[in-house]
Amino acid sequence: MAIKYTFVGHATHIFEIGGKRIVVDPFFTSNPFAEASADSVEADYLLVSHGHFDHIEDAVAIAKNTGATVIANFEIISWFQGQGVAGENCHPQHLGGGFNYDFGRVKFTVAHHGSGLPDGSYGGNPAGFLISAEGKNIYLACDTALFSDMALYGENGVDLYVPPIGDNFTMGPDDALRSVQLVKPKVAVPCHYNTWPYIEQDGQTWAKRVEDNTSTKVQVLGPGDSLDV
Repeated sequence: MAIKYTFVGHATHIFEIGGKRIVVDPFFTSNPFAEASADSVEADYLLVSHGHFDHIEDAVAIAKNTGATVIANFEIISWFQGQGVAGENCHPQHLGGGFNYDFGRVKFTVAHHGSGLPDGSYGGNPAGFLISAEGKNIYLACDTALFSDMALYGENGVDLYVPPIGDNFTMGPDDALRSVQLVKPKVAVPCHYNTWPYIEQDGQTWAKRVEDNTSTKVQVLGPGDSLDV
């Protein structure tokens, strides 16, 4: 079965895998690109990469509204429980660790970034995600700088790679292109750009550079656009 991937906008993503709906870094309320409101979001799982507001803003509300299982690092899971999310709906993981869920396997990868929570609490180490499901591998770099070990995450083949390209807070277009050269995915989708003036970039220009310099195909998705992996 195909995996349906929907780009919500900024760095929020939705995957539909085997009848389960996985929402990554839920940021709807203050997201200028999000077409849905947080109270209308349906989710079976929430994947939270780190604690910055533009990745976690609506996670507590969605978890309580839907009963979704929250998957995040130990420190963020502890924070969720302190916000009233039921312990049975929280699954802690950490960097390098993987776990088999009913939709597939999720492994936490290194990401070079920060992770302070909105109330100033310690958010532990930020992460990226490797999702293996339906015979496909998806690598969400999440908010990160370029690092050479990204090549290791591509060794088993990556069908979909989602890197940030916005610069200033994360990799910019040059480093994101270099990351594609390291990961060697079949398809790449850029994210984390054009939300605010600091991170304005031209996604189509980046796509052309990638396709001119690698064998990767790039899909530049607008908010709400989907593709099958």
